[in-house]
Amino acid sequence: MPGFGLTLGFTILYLALIVLIPLSAVFLKTFTMTWEAFWSAVTSERVMASYRLTFGASLIGAFINVIFGGIVAWVLVRYSFPGKRFIDALVDLPFALPTAVAGITLTALYANNGWIGQYLDPLGIKVAFSPLGVVVALTFIGLPFVVRTVQPVLEEAERELEEAAASLGASSFQTFSRVVFPSIVPALLTGFALAFARATGEYGSVIFIAGNLPLVSEITPLFIITKLEQYDYTGATAIAVVMLVVSFLLLLAINLLQAWTRRRAGKK
Repeated sequence: MPGFGLTLGFTILYLALIVLIPLSAVFLKTFTMTWEAFWSAVTSERVMASYRLTFGASLIGAFINVIFGGIVAWVLVRYSFPGKRFIDALVDLPFALPTAVAGITLTALYANNGWIGQYLDPLGIKVAFSPLGVVVALTFIGLPFVVRTVQPVLEEAERELEEAAASLGASSFQTFSRVVFPSIVPALLTGFALAFARATGEYGSVIFIAGNLPLVSEITPLFIITKLEQYDYTGATAIAVVMLVVSFLLLLAINLLQAWTRRRAGKK
């Protein structure tokens, strides 16, 4: 490739400045701690509770988006209806909306006296200022990743295969499950990974609706900010390292599963 050496050099330099050096600084700062201090910082009861909420809510939100985001992408690609362009543009709203505004809006909607919360409160369903509110916020910000990942795959899908399956006597469910679904599984996994990665580091849209109660609704990014405000930089970087490692391992597992799915589909 002409200019490969030069472009590769710029690529590595850019990647180092934007990604590698900041991440290295986090690890180097953490390495100044003793093992006992590191273990104590990352395994305290309050920190473990924030891990469970952050990763658990992120996984739940990403899973919800895979189901309903796939449905939204299917409707936008396969059907024509009034207001389709408006709904298509509305999908990107979480991208354009400032996260703090999203958090305030969701809190206003799901509070006990909010437009939606006033109907849920008599049923005993508390969304705002609870872990359920965290799931709602993370689902909101992760939806576009799934829709925009699956939508192009559905648009490029060969409709002739579906017509052939129907002509051979396959029902609509059989056609979807055996022809359409296998072709979009890699896209769904990619959307899941992107939504999950986005959710684990989300801060602005969560802190307003979560309530931030220690051991109940406190997310890990907020706990890191709290450490920084207390000038406990090593404690903050230690928790950040754990977040980075766990997120990387989960994303690696999802990518390996995606690659395996593609190879399996290619063999078929």
